Amino acid sequence: MPPPAHPALSYELYPPRNAAAEDSLWTTIRRLEDTRPDFVSVTYGAAGHNRDAAFTLLRRLLTETALKPLAHLTCVGTSRAELTEIVDRMIGGGVRGILALRGDTPEGHAPDPDEVEHADGLVRLIRDVEAGRTAQLAAGRISVGVAAYATRHPDSPNAEQDIEVLLAKEAAGADFAITQVFFRPSDYSRLVTRARRAGVTIPIIPGVMPLTSTRRLEKLSSLAGVDVDDALWSRLEGARTDGERRRVGVAATVELARAALDDGAPGLHLYTFNEHAAALDVLDALELERPPQAGLAASL
Repeated sequence: MPPPAHPALSYELYPPRNAAAEDSLWTTIRRLEDTRPDFVSVTYGAAGHNRDAAFTLLRRLLTETALKPLAHLTCVGTSRAELTEIVDRMIGGGVRGILALRGDTPEGHAPDPDEVEHADGLVRLIRDVEAGRTAQLAAGRISVGVAAYATRHPDSPNAEQDIEVLLAKEAAGADFAITQVFFRPSDYSRLVTRARRAGVTIPIIPGVMPLTSTRRLEKLSSLAGVDVDDALWSRLEGARTDGERRRVGVAATVELARAALDDGAPGLHLYTFNEHAAALDVLDALELERPPQAGLAASL
């Protein structure tokens, strides 16, 4: 399948933890804004531990930038009533895209009878809240995204169950999926092939992380249960300078992204870790064509 003429482009950001991190984040936001992404996602901790910071960042993105935020929302550890209130607040505040996630289960957590335990249930809840907001949405709808896994989810017995879960999310009303990190070009193509054979029809966007930090790779590999490619790890470990390590990592990331786009991926989602330099290096190397910028009057 040929790649789209203008693949979608998006980034992931997370709320800053302190004033210094906030200054750095806003430098990144302004640099990324220049690339005219289709949206930026804003992370939200399991059980909403950084909820206020996430809402503050969402509000500033909506009022101080031209960026369209996709608000992460996790359901584990949160009651149905509280989730309904959060979704209603998001919609009322101008958010028009939500990434519905289960979230990591807190240690020692015991599910509450009123808790939404899985992402497909959260998608249905979002659609229920949306149905009561038709006037505010001008009869439009919220764009709801979900997670997909190019390699087996650490809690799944096999990859087939991951596809069944993705099917359930689509049936609940999901519009698109974004993959968690993967390290081999074939991972994305295998996921899409399995998903399409099973009946999944929603777009599946590859989520790609600039592979420039061995510390970050090791942490994410442990969290996601995904082994880092040995050859890549050796090249990164063998780099003599930070500049050489960055070049190696960017080249590997470009290989992943280009392979996914050549396989017909509808776009590219970059996990930035609130740092713009490596993400922009990847975009420069990909020469990802962006649609021309035009004012509203010119498009009517």
